[in-house]
Amino acid sequence: MADDLYDQLRPATAEEWPGWLNTMVGAFGDTPSGPYLDSPPPTAELDRSLGLWDDGRLVATSGIYSRTLSVPGAVVPCAAVTWVTVAPTHRRRGVLTAMMRRQLTELHEQEREPVAALWASEAPIYGRFGYGPATTRAELSGPTHRLRLRPDVDLGTGRVDIVEDSAFRPAAGAVHDAVRRFVPGNMDRDGRWWDRLLRDDPAERHGATARRYLLHTEADGTVSGYAAYRVKSRWSDTDQPDGTLVVEDVRATSTPAYASLWKVLLSIDLVSTVQVKRASPDDPVRHLITDPRALTGPALDALWVRLVDVGRALSARRYPARIDLVLEVRDPFCPWNDGRWHVWGHPSGAFCDRTDRDPDIVLGIEALSAAYLGGTSLATLQAAGRVTEISPGAVTNASTAFGWPVTPWCPDDF
Repeated sequence: MADDLYDQLRPATAEEWPGWLNTMVGAFGDTPSGPYLDSPPPTAELDRSLGLWDDGRLVATSGIYSRTLSVPGAVVPCAAVTWVTVAPTHRRRGVLTAMMRRQLTELHEQEREPVAALWASEAPIYGRFGYGPATTRAELSGPTHRLRLRPDVDLGTGRVDIVEDSAFRPAAGAVHDAVRRFVPGNMDRDGRWWDRLLRDDPAERHGATARRYLLHTEADGTVSGYAAYRVKSRWSDTDQPDGTLVVEDVRATSTPAYASLWKVLLSIDLVSTVQVKRASPDDPVRHLITDPRALTGPALDALWVRLVDVGRALSARRYPARIDLVLEVRDPFCPWNDGRWHVWGHPSGAFCDRTDRDPDIVLGIEALSAAYLGGTSLATLQAAGRVTEISPGAVTNASTAFGWPVTPWCPDDF
């Protein structure tokens, strides 16, 4: 039935946005709110949406944002998949399969983004379409009395100031653009995305203050770091301050700037707990404090990645160790990827194309996609039975070459 639905899918129009929004948000158990109830927000790309209408009623939605994704040693165009819903009345009919197939087929046929990515609402859903969990996120928290910087931390000669939104945004944008290119999993933020990120609707604060901003400036006036945070005030039964500092974003171009921002954050009065939203699982702040156990929290899957075109995707990234192997990729959902691929690469460049040589490794597209950003080891996937080694030592070689010194991390949802 999915094949019959394939041609029934179509993009939404601007006039259909209110109904689209109600259907989409309602599927996640929420009620639409905010400034874009009657017309699409600036980030929306309705020409890249796909919906299914049944007897005039919208029953399924999906969309794509045109983004760029940092990958090991490079930045590539990425189809950021979003808005994916299917009404409960139309489950188990192949609707989601039809939308996923249409999206990926059009990306391939139009030679658009070689990589797609999404945030999975439920982990079991997207593996069957070739997506693999490629980054993790940590929800860190800890008591402020245990969060002290090490005495040997270099704070440099710069200064940290509290600033207003108007001063924060351009400076933070420049810092983010400089640092995100070196962290696999990071995405670009143009003006529309900064508007979305910094929108601060009172109804979405959940009892916390309005967002507050810090900038770190070097002695020569160069802005080298920023932080965004909130404070949720609370007092104990004994009338003692028991608030929470909610840290939303901290980025810097140098260690002294990063440490200086954290020194100020950890000096905020009337809070007893610090929470860090969507932190990198390898955030350096845990190595800046005297008690590394003080900041703890679960590591959860974050960005799921899907190689749309194996050849273009593997050619785009860099490899810290030389690789010269043949991968036999199993991809029944996107048959244009199915087959053997010769991957040759090193830190300065890479090449991947079809070959008829015997394979060194056999693996599915989901495993290859999970390993693409360098955070999931092919050796670990082999131990789980997801990768088969044909040539002795090939998995060790590939695991080393597909790795990356910087832990992949995606702080932006979409």
